[in-house]
Amino acid sequence: MRKLLPILLAFVLTVPLFGQKQTSMKSLEKERARLEKEIAILNRQINETSSKREAALTSLSLVRSKISAREKLIAGCDKTLKVLDDSIGTCRAQMELLQARHDTLSAYYARLVRGTYKNRDSRMWYMYVLASESIGQGLRRFGYLRTLATEMSSQATRIRETSAALQVEKERLEALRAQEAAVRRQIVSERSKLQAEETESNRLVQKLGKDRKKYEQQLREKNRQKEALNKKIADLIRQQSQKKSGGSGKKTTSTAIDTKLSNEFASNKGRLPWPVEGAIVERFGKHRHPVYQNVELPQNNGVTLAVKKGTQAKAVFNGTVTQIVVLPGYNQCVLVNHGAFFTLYSKLGTVAVKSGDKVKTGQVIGTVDTIGGEDLFHFELWNGTTPQNPESWLRD
Repeated sequence: MRKLLPILLAFVLTVPLFGQKQTSMKSLEKERARLEKEIAILNRQINETSSKREAALTSLSLVRSKISAREKLIAGCDKTLKVLDDSIGTCRAQMELLQARHDTLSAYYARLVRGTYKNRDSRMWYMYVLASESIGQGLRRFGYLRTLATEMSSQATRIRETSAALQVEKERLEALRAQEAAVRRQIVSERSKLQAEETESNRLVQKLGKDRKKYEQQLREKNRQKEALNKKIADLIRQQSQKKSGGSGKKTTSTAIDTKLSNEFASNKGRLPWPVEGAIVERFGKHRHPVYQNVELPQNNGVTLAVKKGTQAKAVFNGTVTQIVVLPGYNQCVLVNHGAFFTLYSKLGTVAVKSGDKVKTGQVIGTVDTIGGEDLFHFELWNGTTPQNPESWLRD
């Protein structure tokens, strides 16, 4: 039995590792599903904008976002493949351990059977007990024979259980190999699509370079709209902050409530829900134009996402609607106050709230509008008068 201990110990130690790999696989599959959904949204947007003559700027942004998502998807597939390879190795090791255990149990059982067969005459067993020198020795011999019978039965049971476990591992190995083959096929497919998307991106870059004057004019108009949005929202937040301080820096009676809400909001950093489901096409911060490298784009105080047509925007936290404004290129914009924090929901066609309304996490703020053939949603998050990167606050 001592020979079995290293085998059994090794078998037990592999079980937690398998559980960890299962958890890793689930997270990778979840991320892959999310990226595939993003790519589907971007594909729909690209198909809808590609037919428009003036859509090269938007198409380039969408295609490059799709390339980024595709690269992440391929990287995720590579990680999945690594986990599957490790799982297959673990599975094979478990099969070897089970096979060794099965062989050891079978050999031991065979010895028991051979010994029993040689002494199969029941009269020999009776004589063995009756020939005892004392009652105590007779009871011990009888106990030994009974134990031998029990051990044979138990050994047979363990062999059957080990055989069943071995069969389960064989089936799991086949399933892992099939899954590995499917992921390898997906990687080949995704790389082919990525190559086509990079070709399309290069084509759009050349088009933008040829008609530079026309597209620079479009760019200037978009930049003016963004700068107007930045100024308007900054002014609204500054005014709201001044009201809360009584205009003179003195705290008002609402401070205690605001502080409580602010603390609750801040404590949820990294766990706030996304206001919409979509793919990010413009990230927070300052960026240069992807084609006209000498052109610095205005500060992006939030994130812009490509979404499905008719997508509803939802509040990311409890708060109060401060104001609703309409701005060129951004249509209806809803500003929500969360104590010292503010969130902005813009590019809305219809609004389901009004100024002064209390809103709760997940409550519908409005429906994203189709502007210039684009279904885009713009979201911002401010801490006082300082814009924050929403991706740092919203959950993965």
